[in-house]
Amino acid sequence: MRQPTQELAHSNISFTERASWLITGGCGFIGVNLIDHLLKNIPGIRIRILDNLSVGSKDNLLEVASFTQKEANSIADRPTGVELVVGDITDYDTCLSCCRGINVVVHLAANTGVAPSVDYPRQDMKANVIGTFNMLEASRHSGVEKFIFASSGASLGEVEPPIDEEKVARPVSPYGASKLAGEGYCSAYFRTFGLKTISLRFGNVYGPRSKNKESVVAKFIKKALSGEVLEIYGDGEQTRDFIYIDDLVQAIMLSAKADIGGEVFQIATHNETTINELVKIISMLVNESVDKETRVKHVSARPGDVKRNFSDISKARKLLGYKPAFDLDAGLRITFEYFAQFKQEQIASSLLICHSYRAAE
Repeated sequence: MRQPTQELAHSNISFTERASWLITGGCGFIGVNLIDHLLKNIPGIRIRILDNLSVGSKDNLLEVASFTQKEANSIADRPTGVELVVGDITDYDTCLSCCRGINVVVHLAANTGVAPSVDYPRQDMKANVIGTFNMLEASRHSGVEKFIFASSGASLGEVEPPIDEEKVARPVSPYGASKLAGEGYCSAYFRTFGLKTISLRFGNVYGPRSKNKESVVAKFIKKALSGEVLEIYGDGEQTRDFIYIDDLVQAIMLSAKADIGGEVFQIATHNETTINELVKIISMLVNESVDKETRVKHVSARPGDVKRNFSDISKARKLLGYKPAFDLDAGLRITFEYFAQFKQEQIASSLLICHSYRAAE
């Protein structure tokens, strides 16, 4: 894989200038990176965002775009510029309103993660099954041309890797089951109603602008920079397929362009990395940057966690032209630099506030 650059592979994808996109969960990590790419690469793009702000925030969105906030019941036509609707995908009327005048839906909004689904399985089901159903229904009634669903390798469960689209799914966690249900509905809506759906099974996504995420990469880098102990569940030999955010955005863009529907794709890198290996790289980056040793502690394994997970991406390569461009070492270095800079800005901001407070005394 080549070294990262600021340009995404396949960034010259052409869409009509009148293209209108709806991105659910668009104030989150993946959403803001996608929006940043759309605004930089598609002249005249119109974007509507539906987000309940439970994880994402307006501040996240402001990092990449200025926007106007709209009420769902006041939407009459396609978006103008970038619009934000604060609402929930579990409310069908909100979904229907937000799909007005939309060509492409990227459905990112979801309850994310295995642990929350184990603790609150009903909440997970409502967001990931009913929410996805609502978005599909609203899309077909609104004449949406393409529906891209953010799925996960968790939908397959505990199978012998590398995982591919032909393996029989046996979800281990409620989260995996809810994502599998979403894939099933996407398949049905293409074959029954002709809505061009594509389900993308994301690997473990990481990269800049993930400061609010609690995924393993973001969590470990934040803790390491703060001098906190990194807790590894189990022996640390469980494996994941880590994908840099720009490669994920590439896959979404290619899916929007592709004249196909009803398909599922593994979107990752076809590289198997243990959690112990991940910690080793992060520890090296911390040591290089702040000359500090990283402390590690092993704790009990979590229920619902898959032991091994990495993907066969040959189908995405063949049908979408997908080709990951960022290796783990380079992607982690960019991500680490982002977090280190963010931490420095936090420290500077705290010192400024403290100085201002003392001066006012």
